[in-house]
Amino acid sequence: MTVSRLLAQMTVSDSAQSIPWYSLLFGRGPDARPMDGLVEWHLADTFGVQVWVEPERAGTSCMVLDDDDLDARLQLLDGAGIENGGIRAATSSRILPVVDPDGNRIVFTGA
Repeated sequence: MTVSRLLAQMTVSDSAQSIPWYSLLFGRGPDARPMDGLVEWHLADTFGVQVWVEPERAGTSCMVLDDDDLDARLQLLDGAGIENGGIRAATSSRILPVVDPDGNRIVFTGA
C-alpha cells in the first residue's frame, strides 16, 4: 500500500471571503470545486490544498509549504496586499508566516 497524494485542508468560516484570499495567496483561482463548501488548489501533481467551509473548526488549521524562492513569494504577497510577518531566519532555513482571515496559519519555508 502506497500513499500517492496529499491534500492539506484549511477550515474556514466563509467561502466568499476565503476563496478570493487564497486565490491571491496562490496567484490563481481554485483548480476544482468537488462539492459545496470545498475548493482545491492543485499545487503539484501529488499535492494540493483544500479550503473547506466548516465554521465550527475555522481558524484551527496550519500548513507549511516549501517554496523555492521566498523573496519572490514575499513580493507576490506584498503585491497582492496580503499581510505577512516578513521573512525570518529559522534554525535550518528561512520562513515567511501568513495568517488567513480566519486565523489559520500558513508558513512558507525555504533557503
